[in-house]
Formats: sequence, C-alpha cells, structure tokens
Amino acid sequence: MKVASLLATCICSLALGCGSADAQERVKLGVLNDQSGAFASYQGIGSVIAAQMAVEDYGGKAGGKQVEVVSADHQNKTDAGVNIARRWYENEGVDAIFDVPNSAIALAVAGMSAEKNKVFVGSGAGTALLTGEKCTPNTVHWTYDTYAYGRGLGKAVVEQGGKKWFFITADYAFGHDLEKQAAEAVKASGGQVLGAVRHALGTADFASFLLQAQASGADIIGIANAGDDTITSMKQAAEFGLTRDHKLVGLILGMNGIPSLGLQFAQGAQIMNPFYWDLNDGTRSFAKRFSERIPSKAYPNDMQAGVYASVIHYLKAVDKVGSAKDGKAVVAAMKELPTDDPLFGKGFIRRDGRKIHPLYLLQVKSPDQSKSSWDLLKVVGTIKGEDAFRPESEGNCPLSKQ
Repeated sequence: MKVASLLATCICSLALGCGSADAQERVKLGVLNDQSGAFASYQGIGSVIAAQMAVEDYGGKAGGKQVEVVSADHQNKTDAGVNIARRWYENEGVDAIFDVPNSAIALAVAGMSAEKNKVFVGSGAGTALLTGEKCTPNTVHWTYDTYAYGRGLGKAVVEQGGKKWFFITADYAFGHDLEKQAAEAVKASGGQVLGAVRHALGTADFASFLLQAQASGADIIGIANAGDDTITSMKQAAEFGLTRDHKLVGLILGMNGIPSLGLQFAQGAQIMNPFYWDLNDGTRSFAKRFSERIPSKAYPNDMQAGVYASVIHYLKAVDKVGSAKDGKAVVAAMKELPTDDPLFGKGFIRRDGRKIHPLYLLQVKSPDQSKSSWDLLKVVGTIKGEDAFRPESEGNCPLSKQ
C-alpha cells in the first residue's frame, strides 16, 4: 500500500495540471481554438505547437515558475468556448488564454477574462471590437483585425479599378465586421457597394449566393469569410465561371488556403498579412522548426506566428511583474514593454490593447515562379503599422480616454 501510495504521488507530481496545488506552482496558458472544423488547419494544433515552441524558446519558466500549455477545441460554439474558459479560470488554474478564432467566442472570452482578472490575447480573433467599444484592460489583440484587412484591401482594389462591389459574408460577428470595414473603405475611395448576402459558418453550397453576386452588376465579389468557407466559396465561384468577368477578393485569404485553391487559380491574387515565413532569416528558421513538429508538415501562417510571438511577450511581462496572477497588471506590463521578436520584429501595444506592427501586401505567385510547396507569395508592398490599423482615437475604447 505504501509503495502504491508513493507511486500515485509521484505520478501526480509529474502529470500536467494535477490538482490545484500543482496549478498554483505553474504559469498556465490555454490555447483555445477550432481543432476539428472550418478553422482547424489555420490555427488548430499548429497554434498549440507555436505556444509550446515559445515556452521552450523562452526557457520554460516565467515569474520563477514552470510554464505549462493546455489546449481545447471550442468547436466554433460560443457556449462551448465560454464553458471551457470558465472551467480553465475557475477550476484549473489557467492564467491566460490565447488564439480564439471566431470573434463571437473571442468577445465572450475577453469579457470573462476581465471579470476573472485573467489575460486574453486574441492572436487568432479578427473583430476590431476587441480594441474598440469592447476593449478591456485584460485584453491584447495581437496579429490582425478586420479593420486592417478590410480597409487595406478595399482601398487597394478600388485604386486598381475595382469600383463596383458585392459581398458574400459569413453571418457572425467577424464576417459582419469585415464586410463593414471593407465597404466603408470602398465607398471612401470612390467605389460602390451594390449588395451583400450572408451565409452560415460551414456552408457547403454557395450556388444561390454566387448567382446573386453575378446578377448584381458588380465587378468585384468581396469574400468576407474565413477558413474553409473562403476556399469553398472561391472554388465554386471559379467552377461557375464567375472569374471570367468578375474579380474575387478574399479579404482574409490566408497562406494555408492557397494550396487548396491551387496556384493556377489563385495566381496574382493579393492579400494582406503581418507575417510570411520567407521574410527573413528569423521567419525562415521558425518555419523550418515548426514544419518539423506539425504532423501535416505545413508552414506556419500569421495567426500561428502570432501565438508564438504573443506568448513570448506575455512571458516577458510575467517576469516583469513577478507573477501571472494579476492579469490586469500583466497586460499593463505588456503595454509598457516594447515588443521585439524574430517573427514580427519591433513594435508596441497601445492603450486600447492593439499590437502595432507592419502589414505586407503579398501577391500569389504563378506556378512557374513557385520553387517549393510553400513558396507561394511575394512581397509587393509594406504598410507601416500606424497606418494599417485603425487610429486609436477612432475606436471608442474607454481605455484610450484615460
């Protein structure tokens, strides 16, 4: 019995997250995202691996304690995501939650993080509300947002002659916000918005939406969705022949979706991104290490890179504060410390929680230009972070008025 009891004690002491006493001896990070649905290949296990790599590269400790990474699948269900976050915060000693693609879930987790005085870093979330009216002193929005992508591409396409727009939009907070930002940029640049339709997450058949877009008289079809929905809608548009006389603009067409579309179809398309694996030696080194660890052998996208970089900066802030237990104090330290990492370079975090870094205008290569499986994009322009993201004075974040 004594041997069995001793063995059980040893196993418990080695296991991750074994009991509240053990949790108190760790800095515990939760990666909450879609691991089985439309966004699984865009964040999923890749974001978990990125967080683990960041902890390892930082040395495994912060605030004098070991750092542990846990993860869960929110299944793109708001109630599931909220319940996981509550369990993590109230029962499992999690100090900070990262990633959270799906803006409705991200907004709910941001509110709960403020209520529980924890930290939320939205490295996969898109809605600009996180640094606007829904900002909190416990939230940092790291990688991108709907304002930067919608406004940037909307303006660029109109300037290239794409004046008449119709939107196919995901019917949830992220899609609504992305359409709004792009539409405002189109109108401000002298273009017109002729209409829009909205679809459910995970839609398989876009035929009726594409027919409405075709009949609208628009020359630009703005695809205001994400993940597999973007790929499905753009593939079906090509099959319907819309690409012969319409230009498709995937407002959040990410690198991971391009192989599914194929370079023959996607070539020449322009996207905005704050990260690409082939920017410099630091990004290339990270991409190689990441690819060796992920089962699919994929290269990292911007949101997975955002998890890595934001975890590094979070751990620096925990060291500055000396503990992870006061989330508001940790976020304040994140804002005080300049950001500097091999993936996003130097930057800073504003009072509203918006992380500022450059965005790149990238163009999809043609098949003959691509030299390897992930050699997909080339940089055709750079936008300063201060110009890419919404001015703080326009966001209506209460923190900006203090």
